[in-house]
Formats: sequence, structure tokens, C-alpha cells
Amino acid sequence: MALLNKLFRKSKREVEKKEPSFAKATEGKEKKAEAPKKPIILESKILVSPHTAEKAIMGQKLNQYVFKVSPTTNKIMIANEVKKNYNVKVTKVNIVNIPKKARRVGRIQGFRAGYKKAIVTLAPGQTIEIK
Repeated sequence: MALLNKLFRKSKREVEKKEPSFAKATEGKEKKAEAPKKPIILESKILVSPHTAEKAIMGQKLNQYVFKVSPTTNKIMIANEVKKNYNVKVTKVNIVNIPKKARRVGRIQGFRAGYKKAIVTLAPGQTIEIK
């Protein structure tokens, strides 16, 4: 840049005075809150979403409901969150860590993300309506 400034005979003062064009464009505008990219199904940070696979839906006949949960949670936190959100009595919680899996498209290799899954068993006669 210094070489170009010498060629076009610009002094240091002229270069310093010049403001970037993006600064002028953003003056006076307020930052808007961006909407989340993924749809939020549950407002909880512990329960990410209900898991609606065929096997999970068949487990609902046995009062077992499956949720994807955040990777740092434990059984007690999951049970308390289900009690709070759905007003039901939780009798048992099982946790399964699903590992990431390698996926390949041509010669490009990547990974499908892993996640933590919780199988929540409710007391007899209680149900949860999953949308």
C-alpha cells in the first residue's frame, strides 16, 4: 500500500483521514437480533428435541419416550426437566451416547454428528403428547 501511495502521491494524512466505506453504512443503524438458524422445539437447554424414530414411537406403548439431550446432562437433570416441562412422574431414565459416524461423498470424507439420547420411562397411566 505504501508503494501505491507514493506512486499516486498520497500523503499519510490523506490516507489516515479516509474512513472505510462500511463504517459509514452502518452508522445510525441498530443491530437486529438474528433468528436462530435451527427451529427450537423445546425451550429447555437440557432437552433438545423429541426423537421420533419408528422404534421410539413403538416404545410409547410401554410409557417410554425418547429425547435428544445435550451432551453434558445426566439422568437426574433429565428426569427433573421432564417433570417440570410435562408434569409427569418419571420412574426411570436410560442414556445412550450415539457416536459420530464417518460419511463419504466421492473422495471427500466427513462425519455425521453424534448425539446423546435419553429414554424416559413414565409411571403407569401417564402420557406425554409429542408434536
